[in-house]
Amino acid sequence: MSTGHGRRRGKKHEEHEEHENHERWLVSGFDMMTLLFVLFVVLFAMSKVDEQKFAALAKGMSDAFGTPVSVLTSATPEGSVLEGLPGAIDIASAIPPDPTVTDAQVEQAAAQAAAERAERVAAEAQQAYDELAAAREKLQAALTAAGYPDAARFEIDERGLVVHIVADAVLFDAEEAVLRPEGQAILTAVAPTLTGLPNQLAVEGHANHLPVTAGGPWPSNWELSAWRATTVVRYLATGGVPETRMSADGYSSTKPLVPVTDPTAINVNRRVDVVVLSTASAEANALLPGIDATQKEATHE
Repeated sequence: MSTGHGRRRGKKHEEHEEHENHERWLVSGFDMMTLLFVLFVVLFAMSKVDEQKFAALAKGMSDAFGTPVSVLTSATPEGSVLEGLPGAIDIASAIPPDPTVTDAQVEQAAAQAAAERAERVAAEAQQAYDELAAAREKLQAALTAAGYPDAARFEIDERGLVVHIVADAVLFDAEEAVLRPEGQAILTAVAPTLTGLPNQLAVEGHANHLPVTAGGPWPSNWELSAWRATTVVRYLATGGVPETRMSADGYSSTKPLVPVTDPTAINVNRRVDVVVLSTASAEANALLPGIDATQKEATHE
């Protein structure tokens, strides 16, 4: 038997892991259902038709347009609200046309607008033609001063001013892409004028219909015409024409200047064209050939 007051030891409790609530998803689930319910209530309230307001609207439209205004009846329960309003609303037909405007006046206004547009395009084309014609005169004067007045033929088409420079015995020897001394002199003469123009320049190489010599340096007239065009571009660039304003293309014999039956076809179709591209709109450029033909007829008269 113990005589002292012993300390009463408390009973140790075993520690357990905190119990996890596996039903927390119900809270989020009920929140979502509540939100959906509220959404459906709002949508339902928005879909209800206010009979008095709708009737007032129908009467106001009828009074404003002077004709009965009708709406489509609905197959839904709300269709009873629209009873007595058969048919469909046609606002466009309900607005009466302006009696002061006749069909003849409408056609006259359209014709006047078209005429004004045509006048603007014609003025733009004439201005573009005048600028190209001035460039043509400068180029011709430069060639005449250099002693080659007949080295180029000029034409103004829908692209702009086309300077046809015959390649045979002028720019290049037969089946050669190295500039002759005469060709260098011609390009040196026209380079300052081309440099002073704001237009883009398209340099095009052309060949005649005769095939290249088999086993020669050129596989076909395609390579020969393209090489000649790039040779002219390089030479003009050394004469001060910005490279960013030039392009080079070879067309072989696909764009002859005269038919192959022409006695001069072999010499004339072997050429290099320098095209001073027009800066006008496509509509105005389409008028350039007609203006050029008219100017030539007036000159010959």
